[in-house]
Amino acid sequence: MAAADRITLYDSTLRDGAQARGVDFTVADKQAIARKLDQLGIDYIEGGWPGANPNDDEFFAAPPTLHKSTLSAFGMTRRSGRSADNDPGLAALLESGAKAICLVGKSWDKQVASTLGITEKENIRLIGESIAHVVKHKREALYDAEHFFDGYKSNPEFALGCLKAAYESGARWIVLCDTNGGSLPFDIGEIVGKITQHIPGSHLGIHCHNDTSNAVANSLAAVRAGVRQVQGTINGVGERCGNADLISLIPGLMLKMGFTTGVTPEKLAQLTHVSRFLDERLNRAPNQHAPYVGAAAFAHKGGLHVSAMAKDSTSYEHIDPALVGNSRAILVSDKAGKSNILDRLKQFGIGIKADDERVAALVHEVKQREKQGYAYESADASFELLARRMLSGLPEYFAVAGYRVIGERRFNAKGKLINVTEATVKLTVGGDDSMTVAEGNGPVNALDKALRKGLAARYASLSDIQLTDFKVRILDSAAGTMAVTRVMIESRDGKGHAWSTIGVSTNLIDAAFDALLDSVTYKLLHDKK
Repeated sequence: MAAADRITLYDSTLRDGAQARGVDFTVADKQAIARKLDQLGIDYIEGGWPGANPNDDEFFAAPPTLHKSTLSAFGMTRRSGRSADNDPGLAALLESGAKAICLVGKSWDKQVASTLGITEKENIRLIGESIAHVVKHKREALYDAEHFFDGYKSNPEFALGCLKAAYESGARWIVLCDTNGGSLPFDIGEIVGKITQHIPGSHLGIHCHNDTSNAVANSLAAVRAGVRQVQGTINGVGERCGNADLISLIPGLMLKMGFTTGVTPEKLAQLTHVSRFLDERLNRAPNQHAPYVGAAAFAHKGGLHVSAMAKDSTSYEHIDPALVGNSRAILVSDKAGKSNILDRLKQFGIGIKADDERVAALVHEVKQREKQGYAYESADASFELLARRMLSGLPEYFAVAGYRVIGERRFNAKGKLINVTEATVKLTVGGDDSMTVAEGNGPVNALDKALRKGLAARYASLSDIQLTDFKVRILDSAAGTMAVTRVMIESRDGKGHAWSTIGVSTNLIDAAFDALLDSVTYKLLHDKK
């Protein structure tokens, strides 16, 4: 397939997504999401804005190891009145270590005058000098033309001049931004077609917001008109109405338009998993009606469709659900479930034939557990333990005979209100019974300390586990304080290896303890491997 048929994918979830209402990524979230995007095959992952906030600084200070994706840092062109060599913003970008740097700059004459208060000539000069500065330091440069489509409608000559300044200064990609999401597909297609007469489509990207619910359509229109880089976020998460949704764009590009991307057909079957993984990290329910990946995307309820599905499913579904890792709701078919699970087993190094009856049993068990509230999309460690138990057996490193947690809230001798939590855990390790007691900052911390205290003599490596994230979600809020609770725990060891585990129970402490047990067991399993 010709290079012109290859679309480059650029994900900005870690920056644009963080601007969405109710979204607050931790550093652990950003690292986990970046690893998942890398596994999917995304070409560029925008990690954030170095120097803008402590989380982004910490992320770039210890970025995850990426095997396929290029890490990109976002920032702005140099400030007026400063040279590129003396601009602290550009310096922070270069110090981030990112191989690609995306610089945002004005391309709308109205904003140059009202926001920057400089001349159009000065704006064009600072764009060119900033891009040249990045290129001089041997980083791949992208120019993010903010409010480009509004700017082009207002003053085509100036807006195009901004693009040319970046391109002629060495920018690899010129990204046309519909920043306020106000454009429509025919606007995008027409304007992009004109721009390709000056800058080749192989160097053009598109970045659309969703304020008119056209971000995906606008992005596809831009591709049809010639651009070869598409930017967006997972599930369209972003400020105001969100960004172009890569979860819809990727199958649209590959299955509908025939383009290739860094996402292989095999990895495309992980799309539903990736979508739900992000929702779990955000501690929110997935959108059941999301195109391609929603639970209702291929659900058929009553009427003529259901009676016809058994004879001709292709007429009532625009694609095979299994292609994107989803499944049909009304038919009893484990095909999609099996393909997903087989792919994940392969990632764990577990080789098994698709027709092995144990795979069907594992699919059934996962579905039953999901009904109870488990969500393995973002709890790979717990899923691996479950799979190994059912497929090949899992060593019993220890057994828990029971535990007890005592919480006390009281005033100390100085009259200060304090909380004291004590946990007792009864264990059997190597045939020996023990009972350990520990105090901690809350029940989870106390249980963690007591558990590891009881295992320390036999498993010294457990001392370097750190709990880096802890999420609690109520699954049936109508039940009030009797609701089923899901706890997600992310752990990390001294080697930088991170893993996520899950527990579900009507008892919050019990759910957390189950997740802790999985975390410790997973660590022991991989230490042995």
